[in-house]
Amino acid sequence: MNQEELAFTPALEQAQLIRSKQVSPVELVELYLKRIERLDSQLGSYFTVSADLALADAKIKTEYLAKSGDSSELPAFFGVPISVKDLNSVAGVPCSYGTAALRSQVAAHDDNVVTKIKQAGFTILGKTATAQLGTMPYTEPQGFPPARNPWNLDYTPGGSSGGAAAAVAAGLSPIAQGSDGGGSIRGPAQCCGIVGLKPSRGRISSAPVGDYQSGIATSGPLTRTVADAAAFLDVVSGYVTGDPYWLPKPETSFLAATQDRLDSLRIAFSTTLAPVGDTAPICAKAVLDTVQLLEEMGHSVSEGCPDFDGLIEPFTVVWQAGVGASGVPPELLEPMNRWLLEHSYPAGQYLRAVAQMQIISRRIVGFFENFDVLVLPVYMYPTIRVGEWANLTPEETMHKVIQWVAPCPAFNATGQPAIAIPAGFDSVGMPVGVQLIGRPAAETTILALAAQIEAAKPWREHRPAFGQQS
Repeated sequence: MNQEELAFTPALEQAQLIRSKQVSPVELVELYLKRIERLDSQLGSYFTVSADLALADAKIKTEYLAKSGDSSELPAFFGVPISVKDLNSVAGVPCSYGTAALRSQVAAHDDNVVTKIKQAGFTILGKTATAQLGTMPYTEPQGFPPARNPWNLDYTPGGSSGGAAAAVAAGLSPIAQGSDGGGSIRGPAQCCGIVGLKPSRGRISSAPVGDYQSGIATSGPLTRTVADAAAFLDVVSGYVTGDPYWLPKPETSFLAATQDRLDSLRIAFSTTLAPVGDTAPICAKAVLDTVQLLEEMGHSVSEGCPDFDGLIEPFTVVWQAGVGASGVPPELLEPMNRWLLEHSYPAGQYLRAVAQMQIISRRIVGFFENFDVLVLPVYMYPTIRVGEWANLTPEETMHKVIQWVAPCPAFNATGQPAIAIPAGFDSVGMPVGVQLIGRPAAETTILALAAQIEAAKPWREHRPAFGQQS
């Protein structure tokens, strides 16, 4: 296997190569560090590259393998590189939250998801680019180079996990941790033609920090394959003492679910989203092509969608409060976030918005009493260009954001699991995806269905030309 093929090899397969001693952790880390050094000045997918820490960790793991003949007890991802979004703390590594003035602020602790990542055997390459405080669906924070899409550098990789998605798509990391509070994993997954899983509320603990936004946000993976996303969820999920939300473990592992033979599922779909309207034709085609394939597989498919009416306003109130809850001083905020802070709502109105969001969420979840899965577009139209909205007023930007990301936030409100998967390309060659939404806590169902689609129409060999050796 040549170096380029190895860079695009899925994480689980890399773990097996390490176990069989066909490749060492040091070789993998060096491979990605070289690619990052060669390519990321154009891509902007990393804020911080922890080369020394990553190499030191990889050397310890390589030496352990050399001394031990038994690899059966190794953690699932022993020696596999990973990136962490720069909204989560990694001890000893800067954590800026996309705020240029904080770029040298070194974290004193690991967030729980990072602790679980380390326990799973991963080696952390560095921190990936994010929109400031994770608020925007593009990754262009002031004081940093904009993150760009490896399929076409003129376009955004999405946001706020834009750096994470770009790194995976460009072969600068085999797997990435991201977070999703309104589509921030699923949107970048679509933009970059990879897999993005938003788990159920309570599946992954946010310890040791609290819940700032009434449970709308969660960590999750961005990967090249469904199996990698499932295996990541296996190793990072679980209750931590004091969590405000938690879920029981599934009867079987999430990875095992990707091998399940599914009975016929009741699947709904829609290409229209009230009150926003019809999705762009190419995004609608992705949905229709997917449901046609599902029907051919024997699933029961019918058109239908929950009623999202009334959700935009309360969700926006809750989401917008995250800027103030961050504690970042107003003078360090970029203009869009400063505007969001200035237009935030008092506590009483926030609590009324939470109550209204929960009432509407009950109605949305009720739709799933008659369906196992809902297929929707990820976003209402394809990827935008870098800087496309840079000259808009904050009010105009908010309107654009709401219109673009409309299919995503409802399931942050309800806490349901959703997975974005590739579903083709638009007329200019940019990826388009669909999302599969499951019942509460039913990740196993959507992972099994996504794996079934992946087996029928594989996407892992679709790679951007960027960074490939000629």
